[in-house]
Amino acid sequence: MNVAIRFARQVAEKHKPYGDKLSFYYADELIEFERVTAKSPQRKIKIKVLPDCSVKVAAPVDSSDDDVLRAAKKRARWIYQQLREFRKQLTHITPRRYVSGESHYYLGKQYVLKVLIKPDQTAGVKLLRGQLEVNVRQYTPERVKAAMEAWYKLKAKDLFHKRLDAVLEQTLWVDKRPPLRTLTMQTQWGSCSPNGRITLNPLLVKAPRECIDYVILHELCHIAEHNHSERFYRLMGQVMPDWQRVKNQLDQMAGRIFNG
Repeated sequence: MNVAIRFARQVAEKHKPYGDKLSFYYADELIEFERVTAKSPQRKIKIKVLPDCSVKVAAPVDSSDDDVLRAAKKRARWIYQQLREFRKQLTHITPRRYVSGESHYYLGKQYVLKVLIKPDQTAGVKLLRGQLEVNVRQYTPERVKAAMEAWYKLKAKDLFHKRLDAVLEQTLWVDKRPPLRTLTMQTQWGSCSPNGRITLNPLLVKAPRECIDYVILHELCHIAEHNHSERFYRLMGQVMPDWQRVKNQLDQMAGRIFNG
C-alpha cells in the first residue's frame, strides 16, 4: 500500500467520530453495540451491558473497529447472557404512574405507595407502617415522582455515609476517610476518581444493605488498585468473601431499579 494512503487511513481512523454502531452475530442473534471513547488511559477495551439492553464498548481512540469487534466477540457469550437476563427483567416492568397501590423499593424491600393530597402541607415522604406515604399539595405524577426522588436522595446521602464508616474498618489500605458524594447516574452504581473521591448513585438505596456495602467496598478497593486486576479481586475477596453472590443479587435487581 502507498505510504501516503496508509498514513491518510490511519489519521482518518484515529480522528473518526465516536458513538459508532457496530454489530456481530452470536447464536443467530444480531448484537449491536455503541463504540465510545475510553475515559481511562489504560489500553483495555471495556464492555458494558446496560439495564435498558443497550451495549457500550469503550475503546482507546487509536483502536481500530476490527480490534473492537474482536474484543466484543471474545465476550459474546457473556454479552448474550446479560442481554437475556435484562430482557427477562424488563418483561416484568410496567411504566410508573405514581399512584396509590404501586410498589417501590427501599433497601431491597417493596413498599406500597400511598399518595395523600394535602393542600396545606409541604410535599414530603414518610415510611410508615409498611407504606411509602407521599404528601402533595396537588396531584400530578410529576409532583409525586419529584417528592420521592428527593426523599431517596436524602436517605441515600445519610445511609451511604454511615455504611462507609462501617466498612472502612475492613479496608486497612485506606489511611483516611475518602470524600463521598451522591450523583444520579444512568448506568453506574458508583465510581472512584484517581484522587480517591467516591461517587455513589442514590438509586442504590433501593437495593439491600449488603449490596450497598458491596459497591462501597468495590470503590474502596479501587483506591488501592484502580483497575480490575488480579490484586483488585484479591482485595475484594478479603473484605467480602461472598462478593460475587452479592454482585449477582444486585445485577438481578438492576433492571427493576434503573427502569422501574
